[in-house]
Amino acid sequence: IDSNVTLAILAVILYVFGSGPVQGFATTLFIGICTSLFSAILISRVIFEWMLERKMEIPFDNGFNKNAFKNISFDFVGKRKLYYAISTIIIVLGVVFYFKNGGLNLGVDFKGGRTYQVRFERDMNTDDIKKALAPVFKGAALDVKTIGSPNQAKITTTYRVSDNNPNSDKEVEDQLNKGLSTLKAKYDIVQQQKVGPTIATDIVYGAYGAILFSCLMMFLYIVVRFRKWQYGLGSVVALFHDVLIVLSCYTICDGLLPLEIGQDFIAAILTVMGYTMTETVVVFDRIRERLNDSGKTNVYGEERDKLINYALNSTLSRTILTSLTVFFVLLVIFIFGGESIRGFIFALLIGRVIGTYSSLCISTPIVVDFDKKK
Repeated sequence: IDSNVTLAILAVILYVFGSGPVQGFATTLFIGICTSLFSAILISRVIFEWMLERKMEIPFDNGFNKNAFKNISFDFVGKRKLYYAISTIIIVLGVVFYFKNGGLNLGVDFKGGRTYQVRFERDMNTDDIKKALAPVFKGAALDVKTIGSPNQAKITTTYRVSDNNPNSDKEVEDQLNKGLSTLKAKYDIVQQQKVGPTIATDIVYGAYGAILFSCLMMFLYIVVRFRKWQYGLGSVVALFHDVLIVLSCYTICDGLLPLEIGQDFIAAILTVMGYTMTETVVVFDRIRERLNDSGKTNVYGEERDKLINYALNSTLSRTILTSLTVFFVLLVIFIFGGESIRGFIFALLIGRVIGTYSSLCISTPIVVDFDKKK
């Protein structure tokens, strides 16, 4: 209940106060929550009862992973300062690379650019077009989409978008022709125009406001459910931590991978927030359960740390297995999905790893450090 309600709060607030791609994400997220709950609670139960009625064996492991997570006892609480140091180093590196690279690599959605509608004599692959144009546009943001039939493409680039020279339009078109000529296919430029940013400033600030307000509401819900403000603080800190880590990884890897900040990046960040909140609340629930079972909800000191470590280790199998399930799917898409979505999938990959890490190593230590009364 807790993990799904917190996600639903995020979805509803983003839908009400957001706009554009943020509102679209919120709709998809809320539908996903409802359908996954239906599947987990009803369909899984029906299948299991059907198998049990027929006395079928239902194994949960095999020879390879049997007892894989038994007798694990990582000292998550004791090593929390190490985790703080690791996160701080990554974020500081991100800040250094941010200034070194001259800021974030904003895509066409944020900067605007020139758009060309091109018709080819044969069907074309958008990734091939993008690879042909990347060298001539020298690192500028580039977006290539099929429009109508597979032999037509809409090409948008930020190359010299701020150049007010009257000859710049002609020079950009010359560069376009130079790149397209390497494809060995006849083509015609059907239409061209200069476009402004598709993500307006009010949409961006609306997204910021919706995210901050949703964090506040999730904080209040967790405080009410777990009866300690430290749990709410830990979950919100984990959210901001993960967003900063993803942004830092973007700036550090900029140049190594085609990473641009656009509409899909906003969706990726919101998805990472969803991952983090789900994992964190599940971990918190196991801690609460363990403390309640021990009858020591207000225990402090070494005994409290021991009980929390036991709870974290007992949920480790669930946390790692669910994370790996998503991670492997994203990894396959990252490798074989093409250039156009690689930046988006990269953010989700980093977010999946960091979301798992923060739920165990950041959010819970925050609770421990702020809950030290004797």
